[in-house]
Amino acid sequence: MRLSKNFTRTIKQAPADEVARNAQLLIRAGYVHKTMAGVYSYLPLGLKVVENIKQIVREEMNKIDSQELVMSTLQRKETWQETGRWSDELVDVWFKSKLQDGTEVGFGWTHEEPIVDLLRNYLKSYKDLPISVYQFQNKLRNELRAKSGIMRGREFVMKDMYSVHASKEDLDKYYNAAIEAYKRCYDRFGIGDETYVTFASGGAFTKFSHEFQTICDAGEDYIYLHRGKNIAVNEEVLDDAVKELGINRSELERVKTAEVGNIFNFGTQKSEEMRLVFTDAEGVEQYAYMGSYGIGITRVMGVIVEKFADDKGLVWPENIAPAKVYLVQIGSQSRATADELYQKLQSAGIETIYDDRDERPGVKFADAELLGIPYRVTVSDRLLDDGKWEVSTRQTGEQRLLTADELLATLN
Repeated sequence: MRLSKNFTRTIKQAPADEVARNAQLLIRAGYVHKTMAGVYSYLPLGLKVVENIKQIVREEMNKIDSQELVMSTLQRKETWQETGRWSDELVDVWFKSKLQDGTEVGFGWTHEEPIVDLLRNYLKSYKDLPISVYQFQNKLRNELRAKSGIMRGREFVMKDMYSVHASKEDLDKYYNAAIEAYKRCYDRFGIGDETYVTFASGGAFTKFSHEFQTICDAGEDYIYLHRGKNIAVNEEVLDDAVKELGINRSELERVKTAEVGNIFNFGTQKSEEMRLVFTDAEGVEQYAYMGSYGIGITRVMGVIVEKFADDKGLVWPENIAPAKVYLVQIGSQSRATADELYQKLQSAGIETIYDDRDERPGVKFADAELLGIPYRVTVSDRLLDDGKWEVSTRQTGEQRLLTADELLATLN
């Protein structure tokens, strides 16, 4: 992408009413636009990050034999009444409206009930099981406070997956496979070393659940961590979990975290509430076992910003960065050489942002740091005679002089 063609611009100051560091930096760098509190539009560079995160998740969910679909955001009142969760007293984050004929509808904050309603049309026999489906979708939640930027929004992108099984044993096996798939996702995002499977309350969903919590000063949760045993417990269920897990409370370290995913083992609860049934090998009707698995896609993006950004700007891990290279051209004589290098990088499949603007070098370097692209490559008149270009690594600040061939070999 040539930066001169990008319609967004970097800005020196974020909106005065934006207090979250992740949103401040993303707005300044032109990744997102703030529509209102808790609601953001994702601009071309921001969308690339979101799509890169989604692709990693998609690949890992496909590996455990889940199928992608997209469900409707508008939801029927009657579906939710089957479990009682249409009630505002039970679920306090609903956005609701009415059709012109007076029919009440809700805007999807999650999709457990709708997926059961959908699957009732297809599940007949034990031969149809197991089933696993997932989607990426904008969820809408009427949060009382939206003060953490894209980490807690009223509208956000979520991956939600649902699995249905003939037995408890089969659900348990898949549930554990999902945990491992999630771990691979967080490793590929670059936050796996500080993301923990955490015993937690189920809240509005079920009695207990497992969360994936990432150590983060900007988080809203506290967990108690046993690093030696790799055990993590959410503060809200500490007493119960200590008894169940047989650990000594004095051995636990209290750390601040941000939730980046959660999974729920419903057993047959949802199926019994909504009659999701199948006939077994003997022709006897049985309730299906069900699990639910979520990753906050845009929330992960915000957590990564909070964890890695420095005083100069964003710092993206390579796997999710909107580009691998930020190419800076300086001087009047080196433009043709920079154009040629840009074409070589593109042809090699190396995503590149080419800063071909007529701006001062200081402006270009400052924008390169603010945008957080992993590698900055500078082609300048000063370096033409040697045929080597300055390569700077954003994360470490390391600088090297490489020829075009050496650069391509390094980046590949």
